[in-house]
Amino acid sequence: MKRFRAGTTKRAAGILLPVFSLPSPHGIGTFGRAAYEWVDFLKDAGQLHWQILPLGPTGYGDSPYQSFSAFAGNSFFIDLDMLAGDGLLKPEEIDAIDWGESERQIDYDAVAAGRNILLRKAYSRFDNPMALRRFREEHMGWIDDYTLYMATKAKMGGTPWYEWDVEIRMHEPQAIARLWADLQEDIEYHLFVQHQFYKQWISLKAYANRAGIGIIGDIPIYVSMDSADTWANSELFLLDENGRPTDVAGCPPDYFSEDGQLWGNPLYRWDVLREQEYGWWMDRMEFSLTQCDLVRIDHFRGFESYYAIPGGAATAKNGEWRRGPGMDLIGRINEAFGGDRIIAEDLGILTDDVRWLLKNSGYPGMKILQFAFSPNAESDYLPHHHHKHCVIYSGTHDNDTTMGWLTDGDPAEVARAMDYLATADKNATLDAIIRAALASVANLAILPMQDYLRLDNRARVNTPSTLGGGNWCYRMGKWDAAPELAQEIFGLTSLYGRL
Repeated sequence: MKRFRAGTTKRAAGILLPVFSLPSPHGIGTFGRAAYEWVDFLKDAGQLHWQILPLGPTGYGDSPYQSFSAFAGNSFFIDLDMLAGDGLLKPEEIDAIDWGESERQIDYDAVAAGRNILLRKAYSRFDNPMALRRFREEHMGWIDDYTLYMATKAKMGGTPWYEWDVEIRMHEPQAIARLWADLQEDIEYHLFVQHQFYKQWISLKAYANRAGIGIIGDIPIYVSMDSADTWANSELFLLDENGRPTDVAGCPPDYFSEDGQLWGNPLYRWDVLREQEYGWWMDRMEFSLTQCDLVRIDHFRGFESYYAIPGGAATAKNGEWRRGPGMDLIGRINEAFGGDRIIAEDLGILTDDVRWLLKNSGYPGMKILQFAFSPNAESDYLPHHHHKHCVIYSGTHDNDTTMGWLTDGDPAEVARAMDYLATADKNATLDAIIRAALASVANLAILPMQDYLRLDNRARVNTPSTLGGGNWCYRMGKWDAAPELAQEIFGLTSLYGRL
């Protein structure tokens, strides 16, 4: 795949929209026709970037930051009409599935049930073992662990690996050999699913690159406890003799939650990774920079110091900070891949040591306008403090939409925003925030699509520290990405020199 050459040093603009938020007739956004039309919209709007969320398969809670694999793709994004075009499904089989009641919200139970039926049918009709063999050889570093994990998980009734029989849980060779022999058919099914996922994703990415659009991917700093990564590489994580985490990830009380955020991810044994020259992390970075044009490293500050919460804790209040790998890892990443394609998510509690690491990494950090207007402090996020080497956002997937924030946010903060931007009502303030982001000296400006659509908090993607309640469910309407809106965005992008 030809590398898209735009990096973080060119003045440009982009739009944040998760793949799952694209419109489609089958319950969730996919790599199908609507995705290609979305790329056309971005081009017509003068954008150079499409920022997405992690593409991995999701489990309980549906969060893309809690995936069964750091390398595998989400089967929900495989376009069913494309499978029909390849002769693997019949249109009437797709139409017979109930995909949920709402075109604006994802019903994950319905999507999962329908996908399981249809992808199994497609696999039964697939007759190209050579293609699967080549795909397996190309992805040998992770695909065997993942397909075996998913097949075993199904055999175990969907339970996480740390509840499996001890010989399987601890990856004993004889037990693993028996699984390979007993589950070969199911293993190959999951190989087929990944083959179809990456076949469609690579085609879509190539189309975007030809249109001059770069894809900004997202790397969660941690992996899920319930994942092939943790099961197959347990020596890299802080686990006890039974495979249970001794400490887990999260962050202390902050803007988002007074109890902090208890993510529950296992923490790395950075001493072991260092002895292995960070091989697993280097493989992950290489893979991510192959699948996307730029990547945002989520929770970058965890490389300097990370917050460790005792395993089994009910909240994140009583954790402690521990030293991360710092420039020892970042330097190796930059030496291998360069730093011009990496964005650091440097939000949260920032110390002088974190700022030093960000500066020496060479990566641009993030500025969030919804965080800029505290009445009690002079924020680095205010536009008059911006500099070129950063990425400016109105908000992220963890924020409310800007219209939602203007309606339900802290009244003092909203009042200061209106005073700072010299506006008199919510609609004018939303317009002013969009313009402030695009006018910023920051090289790259990213706006969530919901802000251009002027949507309230019903279109919010995620509320941190909550489960369910509509998280990860927002879907864009079929006609939302209209030509008139593309022209409006093009005009603003041109006005502020970001074409």
